[in-house]
Amino acid sequence: QVQLVESGGGLVQPGGSLRLSCAASGSIFSFYSVGWYRQTPQKQRELVAIIGGGRRNYTDSVKGRFTISADSAKNTVYLQMNSLKPEDTAVYYCNGRTVASSTWGQGTQVTVSS
Repeated sequence: QVQLVESGGGLVQPGGSLRLSCAASGSIFSFYSVGWYRQTPQKQRELVAIIGGGRRNYTDSVKGRFTISADSAKNTVYLQMNSLKPEDTAVYYCNGRTVASSTWGQGTQVTVSS
């Protein structure tokens, strides 16, 4: 089974940028979609961005600031996050879906604070 590992989180000031990576242990295209989710202790896990089937979709709160992309040569899906806000603070997880399975990474912490 292909596993997913996130990286790239950290502490950044408001207005700053981070790029998260979701690296697959095998082909990233074994999944029909890969999404980035985030979760805080106060909120349920929410879908932030998803890529698959030639389409990309974003939750309204990140449109125009975040970009999801995939690099087939590196078997990695990225989440470029610009103009970060304190409310973007969360643990970010990537999730890969096939017809029969859903695979989660371990998560990476993003903290936006001055």
